Amino acid sequence: MASYFCPCPRGMEAALAEELGEIAQQSTTMKVHNQVPGGVHCSGELLDSYRINLHSRIASRVLMRMAVTGYKTENDIYDLVLAQSWEDWFTYDHTIRVDVTAVKSPLKSLEFTTLKIKDAICDRFRDMYSKRPSVDTREPDMRIVGFLDAHQFIIYLDTSGEALFKRGWREETGDAPLRENLAAGLLRVAGWKPGMPLFDPMCGSGTILCEAAQMVQGVPPGARRRFAFEAFNDFDPAPWQEMKNAIKPNPLPSEPTIFGSDISGDMVAMTRHNLRAAGIMFDVPLKQIEAQEVKAPTEQPGIMLTNPPYGERIGVRGDSSLGEDELAKSFYSDFSGTLKQRFAGWTVYLFTADLGLPKMLRLKESRKTPFFNGALECRLFRFDMVAGFNRREAAKPKEA
Repeated sequence: MASYFCPCPRGMEAALAEELGEIAQQSTTMKVHNQVPGGVHCSGELLDSYRINLHSRIASRVLMRMAVTGYKTENDIYDLVLAQSWEDWFTYDHTIRVDVTAVKSPLKSLEFTTLKIKDAICDRFRDMYSKRPSVDTREPDMRIVGFLDAHQFIIYLDTSGEALFKRGWREETGDAPLRENLAAGLLRVAGWKPGMPLFDPMCGSGTILCEAAQMVQGVPPGARRRFAFEAFNDFDPAPWQEMKNAIKPNPLPSEPTIFGSDISGDMVAMTRHNLRAAGIMFDVPLKQIEAQEVKAPTEQPGIMLTNPPYGERIGVRGDSSLGEDELAKSFYSDFSGTLKQRFAGWTVYLFTADLGLPKMLRLKESRKTPFFNGALECRLFRFDMVAGFNRREAAKPKEA
């Protein structure tokens, strides 16, 4: 049995633990352990790491723990890494990359610590075979990850390779697109499930829609890409292929339940392209329309989930004489009216780094959940558009 750590976007730990619990139901050996800031610990056989890589939408990676020790200096770290049987997992012909993260570590230089880990791995291969692996920081075969806190050092071997949010389908993106695993986590936190109406009125390159559509279709996030574990020395492709063959796609929906729109025709075209690249085989209706002008796409209320754009994207067809702040105020004032009048009964989730957004909407959020988009602190604001909002608005006296 091995210990694993699955990092995720900050704030998504509970959602990831819930998802890993669902994945563990397919296994007799996988166990989910504690959540810590930035990820979830779990354990299982090597095959369980394949399973998490294939099925987890929220994890960023699946890191296999090689060893752990207390430390005082970089030499303690070097000695631990040198003692590990790296040759059991890969050869000197593989390229490597070492990354180190730290929380409250007393060591002065993470760069020096990274170098000591790399030296220890290379020295072990040189001592055994008179040859050493090369470093490739861009596309390495093997990634080694070190983690330091105030007292402990843990060394991991990455089973994933490229980060798991890289699903293998994204060819086109807009400006600063939402990462796929963050979009998937937001869908889970919002309580959306396949079959429920979902609408993204500012869909950008379509990340939220692609994640939701793959869930509807039953396509695992890792079905269209390769992983680092496939290059491990003793990798047996048979159980891996068996795991992939066991995937049973869901019946395609007869009526659309996922809808998107964007002010930019280029973004709508990009979303359409990305849906095709993600293997989506059913209709996801898309429109080019300003978010203030949208109407509810279904009679049945559902969930609106969107990551509103900033600055220029709000004003693609706006008044160029207005500054960015004025444009945003005008946009959100109009958008608020649209939500009140046309989305009665819907639950609206807005994911943004603009913490003053409820004030601009003149709406009181029913919940706000903190998350990080990379290093950027964000909030997922929930607004319950109760029936009768529009009647109350209409009853208000008009301003002179």
